[in-house]
Amino acid sequence: MENAISALRARIAPEREAILNHPLYLQLNDLEALRTFSEWHVYAVWDFMSLLKGLQRQLTCVELPWLPVGSANSRFLINEIVVGEESDVDRNGIRMSHFEMYLNAMENLGANTTGIRTFIGALRQGASLEQAFEQAQTPEAARSFVRFTFELLKENQVGVLAAVFTFGREDLIPDMFYALVQKLGAQHPEQLADFIYYLERHIEVDGGHHSHLALEMTRECCGENRSVWEVASDKVAQALMQRRALWDGVLEALQLEKVS
Repeated sequence: MENAISALRARIAPEREAILNHPLYLQLNDLEALRTFSEWHVYAVWDFMSLLKGLQRQLTCVELPWLPVGSANSRFLINEIVVGEESDVDRNGIRMSHFEMYLNAMENLGANTTGIRTFIGALRQGASLEQAFEQAQTPEAARSFVRFTFELLKENQVGVLAAVFTFGREDLIPDMFYALVQKLGAQHPEQLADFIYYLERHIEVDGGHHSHLALEMTRECCGENRSVWEVASDKVAQALMQRRALWDGVLEALQLEKVS
C-alpha cells in the first residue's frame, strides 16, 4: 500500500508544484487583491465542506433507522475530521464551521460576500447548482471547480473521494502566501486578524492533525486494490488541475482590475 501512496504522490507532483509556485501569490500584495482572491476562493472553501460531508455519508450512517456501516475505524476518522471542520472555534472562542469562519474573515477584510451568500441562499431554497451559479454570478473558474467535485460525488467512489480529499485539498497553502498575508496583517491588523487566524487554523488542523487522519482514511478506503489507486491518482491530478485553473482565473481577474 505504501508503494501505491508513493506512486500517487509522484503522479500528482507536477500539478502540486504548479499550485504551490503559482504566480498568483505574488500579486496578493494589497488588501484589494486579497479581497478579490477571497471572493473566488470562498467557493473552494464551501466545496471542501461538501466533499467532506459526501465522505461522511459514505462511511457512516446518516439515515434512519441507524445501522452500522463499514468499519468503525473509518467512521472514527471521518467523524473526527467533521467535528473539527463543522464546529471549530474562531479567535473569540465562538463555535462555527471553517466556512462560516472564512465568511467572517471576508467581511472584516472588506470583501464582497454578496455572491457567495446569494449562492448559499439559492441552494437553501432548492435551486440546483447551475441555478445558484446564475443567481450568484459565480465566476466560471469557480463553477468548473465545484462542478468537478460534484461529479465525483455523483460517481460515489469512496476511495476516489478519500484520495481527492486527502491529496487534492489538504496542505496547499504555500509559505510564500502565508508570509505575504502576515506582512499585510502587520499593516492592517484589524482587517486581517480573522483571515490570518483562519489560515493558521487551516495549517494547524487541516495540514496537521486532519491530514494524518485523512491519509489513514484513504488507506482504508482504497485498500490493496491497485486499480482503485490508479483511478484515484488520476482524479487527484484532475482536482489539482481544477485548483490551478481557479488560481489562473483569479490572476486574470486581478490583472484586469489593474488595467481598468
